Amino acid sequence: MGFIIATAIWALIAFAGWRVFTRAGFKGWMGFLFLIPVVNFIALLYLAHKD
Repeated sequence: MGFIIATAIWALIAFAGWRVFTRAGFKGWMGFLFLIPVVNFIALLYLAHKD
């Protein structure tokens, strides 16, 4: 049961990241960077400092 919930949360985070990056004008696959622990912070900084 816990594995199903963890997988659902993981998929929700990936979907949200995909939507954020596509709405910002970037490629959607970059949303999967939110799933990697240190890289997600770098991805957010990258997204915040682009014009």
